[in-house]
Amino acid sequence: MGDYYGLAILVAVALFLTTGQCQDSCSGRNGVPGVKGTPGRDGQHGAKGEKGEPAEASDGPVDARILLMLKGEAGNRGLQGPMGPKGYQGELGLVGEPGKPGRPGPDGRGHGQHSAQQARSAFSMIRTDQSYPVYNKPVTYQKTVVNEPPDFNTATGQFICRVPGVYYFTFHSMAKVNMCLQIVSDALGTKKLGFCDYVRNNDQVLSGGVVLQLTVGQKVWLQSFKDQQTANDLRPSEKQIIFNGFLLFSNA
Repeated sequence: MGDYYGLAILVAVALFLTTGQCQDSCSGRNGVPGVKGTPGRDGQHGAKGEKGEPAEASDGPVDARILLMLKGEAGNRGLQGPMGPKGYQGELGLVGEPGKPGRPGPDGRGHGQHSAQQARSAFSMIRTDQSYPVYNKPVTYQKTVVNEPPDFNTATGQFICRVPGVYYFTFHSMAKVNMCLQIVSDALGTKKLGFCDYVRNNDQVLSGGVVLQLTVGQKVWLQSFKDQQTANDLRPSEKQIIFNGFLLFSNA
């Protein structure tokens, strides 16, 4: 027991002596800095702050930048207001540039001498001869009222179609004797439109007319024909015959 206690005292003395000698000269060198660690994750968002107090208007001019910061959200669109009064008429603008030429128009219907300007024909003839017109022969005339263009042959008493189309022909006669007249045409073939008037102790007026579709070169004329006339009707007497015709519309 005495040996163990003495050994313990010796160890304690040795430790005390060692500690006392290294207080000033036994410290070690600084070590090398360690490797930098990986950055940590972003933290969570903070809580939403409380709503601030409304801004109060201050006297004097306000900075426009402050007004922009204080601008609230856009409200709903309002109703349309009533229409305002009409404004004054503005000044006349400058003349614009000429436009581009238009597309060519369709081909005209007229060709050559049958153009729209020349697609016309009309005549009016008067017979003043006191003799009775020869049966079944074209009536001839002594006076020309209209013949424009000269499609009516005054020598033969016949109209010759120059412009194809629809024509209207009519005649009137006044006589003191029985009179029979008829309109004849190549367009009618063998058909003839005859009209008669018989005297009843006074002047008789005879009239007739027809609408014909004619082609170029076809002829139309007026002639007398035998019906119930007597020899006395053939005596020279006062009489007058008018023959008219004109183009209604052209087929050219």
